[in-house]
Amino acid sequence: MALDGFSDQSLSRRAMRAELLDAETELRLAYAWRDERCEESLHRLITAYMRLAISMAAKFKRYGAPMNDLIQEAGLGLMKAADKFDPDRGVRFSTYAVWWIKASIQDYVMRNWSMVRTGSTSSQKSLFFNMRRVQARLEREAASRGERLDNHQLRHMIATEVGVPLHDVEMMEGRLAGSDYSLNATQSAEDEGREWIDALEDDADQAAEVVARDKDIDTLRTWLVSAMQNLNERERFIVTERKLRDQARTLESLGNELGLSKERVRQLEAAAFQKMRKSLETQSREVYEFFA
Repeated sequence: MALDGFSDQSLSRRAMRAELLDAETELRLAYAWRDERCEESLHRLITAYMRLAISMAAKFKRYGAPMNDLIQEAGLGLMKAADKFDPDRGVRFSTYAVWWIKASIQDYVMRNWSMVRTGSTSSQKSLFFNMRRVQARLEREAASRGERLDNHQLRHMIATEVGVPLHDVEMMEGRLAGSDYSLNATQSAEDEGREWIDALEDDADQAAEVVARDKDIDTLRTWLVSAMQNLNERERFIVTERKLRDQARTLESLGNELGLSKERVRQLEAAAFQKMRKSLETQSREVYEFFA
């Protein structure tokens, strides 16, 4: 059944006029679709149970999604069920389709509830759709006993009832407490009021931190250049390639270039580092440890 261009009322009327399938006809259509990929059989199967999809979609209207969108998602779930249904299992198609329809609607509701991802785990999904109902029942039962539950007791009881961790209950309570707000909304009713985004802390380094860091880097660079002046040309080359490149070269590659063995390059490197440590140990602990 094509859903585009129809209101939820017209879709409901069309679904109510659809044929009712007996078990034998339903089984025959399911086999025809599975074995022969008969699109006409699929269409009859989907159309016949569209009333079931619409009925289930109506149960989720309280979450604020447009009814027509809910019906669209229910229809997608119904088509997934038809594609995966195995008539050999001896189960009625309507029984099998209920799970797929519900899952499709729930995924849509949760995707559109908030810009912040909600219900990324099974326990959070269960809380999203059941917490308010369970909370209301627990409060009614407590009231009938003449008791009053505080928030802490209520959260623990909900976690036990639904079978989820307490921190998930606390997180979902905050998610359900209100809708999303724009950071560009003003903090007051005045036209020139400051926007909420202006109150966010700037994660970038402050000017004083940048100046201090740049000064430290310049100082360390000066000490390093001074220490390397005590090395001969070959030692400076080895230190540069081994310590001052983004990708340090291996002893073997340097030996091939210099015509030396890998062990000889290692000895020259160790001797160069020892010279630099003597120069740096009284000036910069950071650079000294780098060459230690």
